[in-house]
Amino acid sequence: MLPWARRGLVEKDKILSSEEFSAILGVCQLMPGPNVINLGVCVGSRFCGARGALAAFTGLTLGPICIVILLALLYDHFSYIEYVRGALKGIAAVGVGLIASTGFKMLKDEFRYPPMLIVVALTILAGTYFNLGLGWVVLIVAPVAIYFARKKTRKL
Repeated sequence: MLPWARRGLVEKDKILSSEEFSAILGVCQLMPGPNVINLGVCVGSRFCGARGALAAFTGLTLGPICIVILLALLYDHFSYIEYVRGALKGIAAVGVGLIASTGFKMLKDEFRYPPMLIVVALTILAGTYFNLGLGWVVLIVAPVAIYFARKKTRKL
């Protein structure tokens, strides 16, 4: 859902700037629950208050829940077919590709302020090389990110 949310909010409807989307998503990643649901609630609340947050939550959960239940029933009935299992592996690969493309689009914004690439590199290093969990990565990288963000806003 995240790639479609970004495309709709930033590229198509231009409701949020790319920087606003990244900032809101950053906050939403720290909150418990699915990131895209948190993002929807934040954006809905920002524009329409509690009603907007409720509408975003309902819209983001009701349809997918119905679809997942239907797909689970279909999979339960047809899971013995090799083509069905192969199709699910292909769908998983597409999901990974969509998330990666969204990440690269968001990374493009960081090239506008090169010191933030240090934050990106530290995040990748902490998460992949040192295999740290999200909480540790945030605790380690957040002070550096805050420092560069403050430095950037002072220049503006």
